[in-house]
Amino acid sequence: MEKRKLGKSNIWVSKMGLGCMSLGTDEEKAAGIIETAIDEGINYFDTADLYDYGVNEEIVGKTLAPIRDKVIIATKVGNRWNEQKDGWRWDPSKQYIKEAVKSSLRRLKTDYIDLYQLHGGTIEDPIDETIEAFEELKAEGLIRYYGISSIRPNVIREYVNRSSIVSIMMQYSLFDRRPEEIMPLLKGNGVSVVTRGSVAKGLLSDKMLGLTEEQFEGKNYPDYSSREIYEFVESAKAKLLNQSDRTLNELALQFNLSNETVAAVVVGASSIEQVKDNARAVNSRPLSDEEKGILALLTKKGRYSTHR
Repeated sequence: MEKRKLGKSNIWVSKMGLGCMSLGTDEEKAAGIIETAIDEGINYFDTADLYDYGVNEEIVGKTLAPIRDKVIIATKVGNRWNEQKDGWRWDPSKQYIKEAVKSSLRRLKTDYIDLYQLHGGTIEDPIDETIEAFEELKAEGLIRYYGISSIRPNVIREYVNRSSIVSIMMQYSLFDRRPEEIMPLLKGNGVSVVTRGSVAKGLLSDKMLGLTEEQFEGKNYPDYSSREIYEFVESAKAKLLNQSDRTLNELALQFNLSNETVAAVVVGASSIEQVKDNARAVNSRPLSDEEKGILALLTKKGRYSTHR
């Protein structure tokens, strides 16, 4: 699988990363999914200390331990579970980040994290303090690089201008093209995008192709009604899929990858078959200019209305 450089780092990530949140806590099943991803040429694994109270990191770390030097492990910090583990609060403080990284390293069974990401962020955060924490972790060799997971333009601008982040994880898909607004800034500053939500909660997956208009009822997405989603799928079939051997899943993932600011699509999987299907879609031929033009016409560009 093709690898792309992550921002200004010296990290090269497979253009599909495995989003580990949906692996579950069945260790044997989760390990099988991770091992299938490796077999498909995926070297980039994205988890977070929040997922399954840290169990997700433990499973990812244990499974990848034998090939640690051949993979890129990304995890996240900032959401802090309460003692009852029935909720969490936001804590981007330097003290907490430097404390939390040690727990993640222990669970991941590694002495360094390739990409440590702030798992959110607001403009009211002590941003300079947060950046200082990440820079110190870099200097101490506990992390190689850092990034943020955010869709907020005001937060993104602050980190681009004040820190040495190499990546931003953003929700991006044919049904959510709002990140395109901020991408020129990222490109100009050597910051890559890694995307999540590429198939829009399954609305851009092949299971939608055989549905009737009535069966789309209730299947909404921000800025798209169920009728608009149905009309998009029907138009995509008529204008693109019927003339090629492509799938809707391919169109969705290749659309993201056609944007030069995108280093990788991070796609979750709860089965081996999902990993293989997504890998096939990512390894298919890139979109032509004609295909990209049609998809742009069939979808809304969008713009963030808050957090300006």
